[in-house]
Amino acid sequence: MATHAKIAATLLRSAATFFRDIAGQNPAITDQMLKNAKTYDTVADLVESDPSGDMPLPSEGDEADESESS
Repeated sequence: MATHAKIAATLLRSAATFFRDIAGQNPAITDQMLKNAKTYDTVADLVESDPSGDMPLPSEGDEADESESS
């Protein structure tokens, strides 16, 4: 029987595949869709490797930096 973490990781990887498919169909949003896919793959890895781990939240300065680079 599959664990909740395994099911979650599978769903996240499916979403990453979806974003890569969209990236291939629409050049105007390729970069954003590939970034989304990478994020979903990374979270799937985290769920599989450490299902009860804590995600550190970015500091206020980090959030501002992220919005400027988008």
